[in-house]
Amino acid sequence: MVPLPSLKWSLPSLGDIGSQLLDLLLPPVCVACHQPILAHGQLCADCWGQIDFITDPKCDRLGLPLPYGTGKPLISAAALAAPPRYDRARAAAQYNGVIRDLIHAFKFRDRHEAVDLFARWLMIAGSDILTDCDLLLPVPLYRSRLWARRFNQSALLAQALARLTKIPTDPTLLQRRRATRQQVGLSMRERRQNVADAFQLAASAQNRVKNCNIVLIDDVITTGATADSCAEILKQAGAQRVDVLALARVTDPLRADL
Repeated sequence: MVPLPSLKWSLPSLGDIGSQLLDLLLPPVCVACHQPILAHGQLCADCWGQIDFITDPKCDRLGLPLPYGTGKPLISAAALAAPPRYDRARAAAQYNGVIRDLIHAFKFRDRHEAVDLFARWLMIAGSDILTDCDLLLPVPLYRSRLWARRFNQSALLAQALARLTKIPTDPTLLQRRRATRQQVGLSMRERRQNVADAFQLAASAQNRVKNCNIVLIDDVITTGATADSCAEILKQAGAQRVDVLALARVTDPLRADL
């Protein structure tokens, strides 16, 4: 007699059941336009198509998109005219449209459902600078602004990226020692003056940053003034390399009105 094939029954896990119940109570929607989609924390195809992701060719120093490539690292005219104090910058997308709305919702309206998606974008955009990174440092907020907002968006991004990459992060090492004006609406010169000497390292940070390759994490790079000020402090403390990784960047460095 030919034996009948055995039937194996598998019960859904509690996690699967919980996920299905959550989908029934809170159906997944696009994090940008809130139209129904198949999974939580994602974008619909239409919103995804509206994001200007930054890919090669790009400036090796500033991460700005370039019109053509040569297959070798390229330096933009902007980087030659005003070399940054940090080593390299990378950003996932140009700061406009959907990505700008997502960042505003995340930063000012406590919308954190896209943090894991943002972290995946950061990991892709920063693949070359994360390869030998020793430490992820979020750009800090001054304590009064942190108290008012209740969270540092850069620290949340750094923590989510650390979970993906297994690179350590510490939001306490780099500190903002004085309050600064909001950078929105300031000229490039005003931005640099605004953040001059605004940062310091915690007393415990000296041994942590010396000879390290550090990646600063921020939400948006506009003129690079904040990243420059942070990089100067870190390099004075002996950091070997300081790169910058952000969700988005203004692609015209001369524009400081965003």
